[in-house]
Amino acid sequence: MNFFKRNKSEPKSDFPVYPVPATTASNMFLPIERFSQFKLSEYELYSSLREAVPIIDAAIDKTVRLMGNFTVTSGNKEIDKKLENFLNSVPVNGGNRGIFPFIATYINQLLTYGEAVGEIVLSKSRSEISALYNANLKDVSIVADKSPLNLKVVNNSANAAPIKYQQLIMPTLLNPEPGTVKGTSILRGLPFVSGILLTIFNSIKTNWERVGDVRFSVTYKPDNNSSAITKKQAQQIADEWSKAMRSGEVCDFVSVGDVNVKIIGADNQILDCDVPVRHILEQIIAKLSLPPFVLGISWSSTERMSAQQADILTSELEFYRSLITPVIAKICKLFLRLSGYDDYIEVKWDLINLQDEVELSQARLNNAQACEIESRTEVNNENTTGY
Repeated sequence: MNFFKRNKSEPKSDFPVYPVPATTASNMFLPIERFSQFKLSEYELYSSLREAVPIIDAAIDKTVRLMGNFTVTSGNKEIDKKLENFLNSVPVNGGNRGIFPFIATYINQLLTYGEAVGEIVLSKSRSEISALYNANLKDVSIVADKSPLNLKVVNNSANAAPIKYQQLIMPTLLNPEPGTVKGTSILRGLPFVSGILLTIFNSIKTNWERVGDVRFSVTYKPDNNSSAITKKQAQQIADEWSKAMRSGEVCDFVSVGDVNVKIIGADNQILDCDVPVRHILEQIIAKLSLPPFVLGISWSSTERMSAQQADILTSELEFYRSLITPVIAKICKLFLRLSGYDDYIEVKWDLINLQDEVELSQARLNNAQACEIESRTEVNNENTTGY
């Protein structure tokens, strides 16, 4: 019983056809597709997300820049001058100077990961602030110190030892969940829709590799009498076709016999991706709370709608400023105490844009006109009552 014996009625072919698995474009941002909260760190996920989707990276960078600058005043001109010199010249991280690069990195880290940790580095004599440092969240963790109201920073080591001099550490959490000391990134909820977006982009890349670079299918149908030399003729046709298509100049292919040439993929239709991509981008932009025109997207919008979107963005930036103001105040107050001054200060942020300034002036004008009308009405009522 030869179960594996070839069927004699089955013709033997010199050109066997083998199924070839389709080559799929590998996604270089696999953490987004294979994300599991128990298998992959969230920090790596959010970093990969910013690298994979440029609009997310651009939105966070623009949010940081739109927060604007600030000034710190104490009410004393001499103290304000020394404080300004310190804020503009303090060493920060890798060779930068000034508190503004430190705050920009701090906000960037806070928005991306939902947590940020900064450190005030004192001199050896502990008499002055020598530098400001943004800690890497992969090296430290924020935990509760006997109470969720008190935070402390520990090393990500086996023993989780607390960092020395906790009074010099500045941890900040963004929208922590009730009962926890873990911040929430503004990118939370985006891995799923971003994975769909990357799938569409990878499909477009694969389709253009298949269809954009034209490939040909050459089929030779020999006569019944020439079956003995079919393999030799097919090899000759393949060699000549390769020379004609891959040569440096335009060549013609001439053949004798029944030869059929077709373009592989010519009948394929690439799916329209404008509608699904726009839906996904709308979800991403809605989560990042930025108007589309800020990111260079020209969707249909009216002037009133743009003004309302700008107001919403202003409220978001004001919220982020309220989280950063205590960090700035802690640095400045420590500097004043080490310098022998009173630690009273006030952090004043610049107006976000000119539109706010115009609206504030218009509101003051409206209030002044209302007060004037009310005063005239009171005078007229008193005169009427007197008669």
